[in-house]
Amino acid sequence: MVIESGGSAGAAKRVRLGMVGGGRDAFIGAVHRIAARLDDRFELVAGALSSTAEKALASGRDLGLAESRIYSDYATMAKREGRLKEGIDAVAIVTPNHMHYPVAKAFLRRGIHVICDKPLTATLADARKLAKEVEKSEALFILTHNYTAYPMIRQARAMIAEGELGDIRVVQVEYAQDWLAEDLESSGHKQAGWRTDPARSGAGGSTGDIGTHAYNLVCFVTGLTVEALSADLSRFVDGRQVDDNAHLLLRFAGGARGMLWSSQVAVGNENGLRLRVFGTAGGLEWAQEEPNHLWYTPIGEPKRLLTRNGAGATPASRALSRIPPGHPEGYLEGFANLYGEAADAILARKSGDPLPDGLAFPTVEDGIKGVAFVDACVRSSAKNAAWVSLG
Repeated sequence: MVIESGGSAGAAKRVRLGMVGGGRDAFIGAVHRIAARLDDRFELVAGALSSTAEKALASGRDLGLAESRIYSDYATMAKREGRLKEGIDAVAIVTPNHMHYPVAKAFLRRGIHVICDKPLTATLADARKLAKEVEKSEALFILTHNYTAYPMIRQARAMIAEGELGDIRVVQVEYAQDWLAEDLESSGHKQAGWRTDPARSGAGGSTGDIGTHAYNLVCFVTGLTVEALSADLSRFVDGRQVDDNAHLLLRFAGGARGMLWSSQVAVGNENGLRLRVFGTAGGLEWAQEEPNHLWYTPIGEPKRLLTRNGAGATPASRALSRIPPGHPEGYLEGFANLYGEAADAILARKSGDPLPDGLAFPTVEDGIKGVAFVDACVRSSAKNAAWVSLG
């Protein structure tokens, strides 16, 4: 499920933002901070940026935070910020996966809106518990599957919803990288260390890290629901504790069929997220490394190239575009689009207004589906790629 509401119009005031995780040398924390500031909708005012007190303080000073708003642990931050008259409106959670549930719980219980990096949690049990916390809280929960906010992905979604492809028959998605083709985790590499540790990342390796993006993109763009899957997970690097390659077959409600490949050992691939959708009336193709292009082929006609802000662009893509045609937008802008939608929703909630029309940010329900996907992959592979349902 996604919230359907409106585009990112300028806000009268900034959202006061806190951050948990994302200290010195943390990749995704810096991405979230850039995204939050790109449209001038947020102001970072507080943080528990590391689980190490000394590093948390140094990281907060690096970012110019007031020392009274630099915390050595998230629990203290949630408690104090929840009591401050000018405390944070929202918190960005950019920790390893196993910390998403306890951190989100602490802030949701104080009515603080949560913007959380994907996947939702490390385990399906935690995902379901987190969903209950969201249900009990008056705060919003936004999950940052950033690819859902690329303009041409929104256009593809709108075209399918409007029936331009007819009935969907076949969906193919792949997400190929090569950065874990060698045993980086044994070298002290921070990102490789936690992403290949099942205690911190969860049972899925490539499935949890990038497979969830591919799976989420399929569901977001097509509107289809996966009923069952067959997964063959591999650990090609000796000693690795989680999968680094996955081949899946998908069965959708309504009869469509699909394939999903995720790999972090595909040498020569940097960030090869690609989606193809074929229906009774046409097909679409999109590649993340050329994000401003969408190939559309109506049945019996030549292939057409649709661009982000050019001829053939729809309101769905134009609403998330900032700059003129021919100037590329991509990864950071996708994150920023989600932060812009989050700001619209948070400010509307603060003022007691209904959520504006046109937002489509992923919610906790989408997060549960992603963790259930990883769980099903692990169960299927353990049974020699047997078909399993997504429970």
